[in-house]
Amino acid sequence: MRYFPYLLVGVLFGFVLIKSEAASWYRIQEMFHFQSFHMFGVMFSAIVTAFFTTQIIKRLNSQKALDGQVIEIPEKPAGQTSYIVGGFVFGIGWGLIGLCPGPVFALVGTGSIGAIVVLAGALHGTWLYGALKQYLPH
Repeated sequence: MRYFPYLLVGVLFGFVLIKSEAASWYRIQEMFHFQSFHMFGVMFSAIVTAFFTTQIIKRLNSQKALDGQVIEIPEKPAGQTSYIVGGFVFGIGWGLIGLCPGPVFALVGTGSIGAIVVLAGALHGTWLYGALKQYLPH
């Protein structure tokens, strides 16, 4: 029962992704071909929401997570090459597969076989990163 609120929010998030067509391969391809504003609008609203939420948490300093721990947002150094390389790799994968991590879980929940294959690849890539992390520049 401790994790039930997280499960509930995850299911709601997946429902919104499916109903808003943010998990649609066709919508994502439209975005990459600059044929539709739909996905750009979804991402812009997510960026604005995340920005304001982060600012509120930083300014109030007393915000706590559901388990009672204080939420701390450390400052990140600007202009690091790893952000550019990571973004490039993420973008290439997103363009090739047509999905990013959030919609993969939502599509697995709908029973999509293709999404299960993508999730298996993402989990393998995560494992591979963990195995090679000590050899990579950070």
